Amino acid sequence: MNILQPTCRAVVSASTPSLPLFRAQLPIRTFSSSTIFSAQKVQSASAKSAAQKAKQKRKKKKHAAYKMPQLNELTQYTLCDAIQYIKAFEAGHSLSTPKYDLAIRLKTKKDGPVLRNQIKLPYSVKTDIRVCVLADPNSKAGKQAKEAGAAIVGLEDVFDQIKNGKIDFDRCITTPENLPQLNKAGLPRILGPRGLMPSMKLGTVTDNVSTSVKNMLGGSTYRERQGVIRMAVGQLGFTAEQLRDNVKAFISQVRKEGNAMAEAQNFYKEVYEVVS
Repeated sequence: MNILQPTCRAVVSASTPSLPLFRAQLPIRTFSSSTIFSAQKVQSASAKSAAQKAKQKRKKKKHAAYKMPQLNELTQYTLCDAIQYIKAFEAGHSLSTPKYDLAIRLKTKKDGPVLRNQIKLPYSVKTDIRVCVLADPNSKAGKQAKEAGAAIVGLEDVFDQIKNGKIDFDRCITTPENLPQLNKAGLPRILGPRGLMPSMKLGTVTDNVSTSVKNMLGGSTYRERQGVIRMAVGQLGFTAEQLRDNVKAFISQVRKEGNAMAEAQNFYKEVYEVVS
């Protein structure tokens, strides 16, 4: 007989002999102590595994801000003394080499806007910059660009060169009226990844083409990456005083932009460390 099916047994009542009553008698299932112990052990192991995962998750919790080194543990010099020490290691190299870089570490959060701009230092570092102006050569903007020293001035013919992969310029400027033509020609997907796409924010989309070209010929661009702004501030032939003036101008502009961002967007950026 199958033990999973209940067995029925007729019980005859004395008061009503003609009406038999039926009562179902179900089988009794028993559990051994080993089965209970095994279930408890599995439950305990599952709880332990969940606790370990929660502990690892707490360990891997990312900080909102970048980690800052302890500056009081480092050897510190005055700016001019530090420059003299650095210049002593560069003897024998070409004096026109843009060798001195400055890294400004910012005290800032990881998720938020970044500082990005251009600056004309008191003493230009790169003097061989080629500027391209996307404008009609016969227009007012095109004539101003040629007079200011732009290396390339053109519109449709320059579009074709860029599409064919011929990009032999370091900076790119255009006017607001020519910007829709750039977008229609599909140049943003080519110039954008290279950091050459004209932008209102960077001042490379402007009506004052002459001033922009002159500033770019002796200027430098910089961009914040992971809380650090790095840019060349001098050549090997620069004196300590020239490097000092460039460093001060660079740091001053970064601080000014950080304060402006705090006022406009309520997002604070503070200069924490300067490394050369």
